[in-house]
Amino acid sequence: MFALYIGPYLLIWSMNMPGWLQLLLSVVMGLGMAGVGMNVMHDANHGAYSNKKWVNKILGSSIYILAGNVYNWQVQHNVLHHTYTNIHGHDEDLEAGRILRFSEHAPWRKFHKFQHLYGVFLYGLLTINWALTADFFQTRRYLKRKLSYGQFPNPIKQWSVLVFTKILYVSIWLVVPLIFFDLAWWKILLGFVVMHYTAGMILSVVFQLAHVIEDTTMPLPDESGTMKNTWAIHQLFTTVNFSTKNRLMNWFTGGLNHQVEHHIFPHISHIHYKKIAQIVKKTAREFNLPYHEYKTTRQAILAHLRHLKQMGMEPSLAA
Repeated sequence: MFALYIGPYLLIWSMNMPGWLQLLLSVVMGLGMAGVGMNVMHDANHGAYSNKKWVNKILGSSIYILAGNVYNWQVQHNVLHHTYTNIHGHDEDLEAGRILRFSEHAPWRKFHKFQHLYGVFLYGLLTINWALTADFFQTRRYLKRKLSYGQFPNPIKQWSVLVFTKILYVSIWLVVPLIFFDLAWWKILLGFVVMHYTAGMILSVVFQLAHVIEDTTMPLPDESGTMKNTWAIHQLFTTVNFSTKNRLMNWFTGGLNHQVEHHIFPHISHIHYKKIAQIVKKTAREFNLPYHEYKTTRQAILAHLRHLKQMGMEPSLAA
């Protein structure tokens, strides 16, 4: 995955090639960027890549060359998403500003009726948003709320790490190419955007197919703040698997197509999900609990688009 990400960068640097090939290599870099995120960074920041903390810490830090930030990602993903999966107002993965409506509990606007047509095209902006603004807003918000995954960080240290790694990131992917690559500035910027758009599209779609889809529920707590189901059962109602028999998907997504198993056992490496799935599925059937699964990625994508269309309908009409 690192070779897919870094290799094309080095090839563009060291070889003269036609523009179409440079653009194609930018797409490959996007594939590698998503691959590193799903296969390496994701497991490592869950503490699941290795049984050695220092290995997880080093490989988890690969998020810095993916335009993200360890502290922000661990709070949003490990704390908010995995604890409050699909709970509106708590799981930030359901929030997409005003332009997309993923939950029936979110405000409806007239333009949402077209979101099943335009929504997917916006998914490619995910990592560009990380690189430009999202991390700064998240750090400010999470530090103010005193949220953390483990020990609460020193605010000065967190801001320092954030600023330094953003400067490092911009230097690697924009400043160095502008200085050392024999390319026009607009070609470098275009390649950067294509790389990010490719990675953002892949990462967004994979995560959306796991939760923002027809079969999942988006329950709210009662007046006392209590959820109807216990945490593990809640995961079965709010999470979906897809294309689990496809070897390519199992390899490329880092097991994130086995999202049910990942959510119940987030600290176990994804290489074990296929075997764990047999146990989880059998147990769910034994206790008459749901185990949502789409046989193919295509079926899951269509189910996601149908959900977007449903959420885009005016609430009074949808009811």
